[in-house]
Amino acid sequence: MNQIITSTAAMQRLGQVIGRNLKGGEVIELVGDIGAGKTTLTKGVAKGLDITEPVQSPTFTISRVYQSPGGLTLAHYDFYRLGEAGIMAEEIREVTMQPQTVTVVEWAGAVEQVLPADRLTARILAIDEQSRRVTLNAGGPMSQALLAAISTADEGLG
Repeated sequence: MNQIITSTAAMQRLGQVIGRNLKGGEVIELVGDIGAGKTTLTKGVAKGLDITEPVQSPTFTISRVYQSPGGLTLAHYDFYRLGEAGIMAEEIREVTMQPQTVTVVEWAGAVEQVLPADRLTARILAIDEQSRRVTLNAGGPMSQALLAAISTADEGLG
């Protein structure tokens, strides 16, 4: 699925569509340069999960965890500052296997070997100052079901 996103609000709306379709156990990998909109998309995911706590980039803390009122946990990781996984490899492996946890990973290179193949990958490419091309790809049955649900949602994202 390819989507042209023309504003921060539209990026958050895409995240909300994703968040509303999460059941738990999903892994979402966010790929894009600094400032592409990865954390903005994650804020939308949190909103779609009805999380009201402000979502902040975990660039300096590596991870942040949020609880949704529906019982799901949103685990948000950012491995930008991590050259190698170290002890984080085991943590990410454990977290991605928890059925009530949705895991969002930015800059996944350091932990790519332990991420499940069945993940939704969102590639965000800046077209200009405001516009982004977001390409969503599914790696297995769970992420394919999520992608199908997102694709059928008509949310006027642009």
